[in-house]
Amino acid sequence: MAGCCAVLGAFLFEYDTPRIVLIRSRKVGLMNRAVQLLILAYVIGWVFVWERGYQEMDSVVSSVTTKAKGVTMTNTSKLGFRIWDVADYVIPAQEENSLFIMTNMIVTLNQTQGLCPEIPDKNTLCESDANCTAGSTGTHSNGVATGRCVQFNRTVKTCEVAAWCPVEDDTHVPAPAFLKAAENFTLLVKNNIWYPKFNFSKRNILPNITTTYLKSCIYDALTDPFCPIFRLGKIVEDAGHSFQDMAVEGGIMGIQIKWDCNLDRAASFCLPTYSFRRLDTRDLEHNVSPGYNFRFAKYYNDPTGTEHRTLTKAYGIRFDIIVFGKAGKFDIIPTMINIGSGLALLGVATVLCDVIVLYCMKKRYYYREKKYKYVEDYEQGIGSETDR
Repeated sequence: MAGCCAVLGAFLFEYDTPRIVLIRSRKVGLMNRAVQLLILAYVIGWVFVWERGYQEMDSVVSSVTTKAKGVTMTNTSKLGFRIWDVADYVIPAQEENSLFIMTNMIVTLNQTQGLCPEIPDKNTLCESDANCTAGSTGTHSNGVATGRCVQFNRTVKTCEVAAWCPVEDDTHVPAPAFLKAAENFTLLVKNNIWYPKFNFSKRNILPNITTTYLKSCIYDALTDPFCPIFRLGKIVEDAGHSFQDMAVEGGIMGIQIKWDCNLDRAASFCLPTYSFRRLDTRDLEHNVSPGYNFRFAKYYNDPTGTEHRTLTKAYGIRFDIIVFGKAGKFDIIPTMINIGSGLALLGVATVLCDVIVLYCMKKRYYYREKKYKYVEDYEQGIGSETDR
């Protein structure tokens, strides 16, 4: 109890004040200046020059529109001779900050609603009606089972389903890609940005870009870094992948536009920087459900009024346009805050040197004696002498 009271009394009735002690030591002096120099380098070099700590910052607000161009032709036994333009391979016509280019497909023509055999797999193979459950629908089923086992071909029987017939067979994906010429299609990206805090706006089609230049330029990081028209094959190549490989099963590409603007300089120095990366990770060792695909159908009626449809399983590359960045402009408040923080950090040098001098050096007890001086209360000292 007495010990606790002594500690409490010392806490309440003792006061310590810094005492300046000049220590003549090359080691300690050089270490102190070195730490101070590092702190100054951090404050000036990193905080003010690199991070522009003297500026108020704002994040970008952006809008993006895209336009694809390119025409190709195919001639197959299933579809015959056909021309493919933008309206055929861009699905849907417009998306928010994104664009899908169909590069491959599995087409099932002239489907009608009726009864037909399922595609053979471990769940649909059968030998008799006893192997088929009426009314069942599996996760990967193309329709509702009728409970009958029917002939799929001369050697194989499968369960019959009520479905759009003939059912789709997507066992084998066409390779090479059906629209492999899409590698040479182009994509125009129009990006408008706004920094609301500074009421500053700009777009990636720069003021010096003319209509003539825009009709002929293709983006290249070295020769045309500000051209907003990109060749699809070049986008995938710059991301480190093969377009023809990616076109078979599809994938997702990111077009990154970075706006890093210093508004203390002229607006002409605020320029976009483009980079590319594949967003769907392709792990060859764990290649389950790769790529990107979806289905859509086109419906029509024949002269007898029977409804038909053409089902397309579309594989392709989705291009996501990702815009990010920040802008800064001089403001006295962040400047003073960072200057104050830097001055406070200079105290770290003193604390570090104190720790080394008082606890690590050979003469630590001598320095500690010079550093600390204990003084009794003056009034208590006078009172005790009077009592004598």
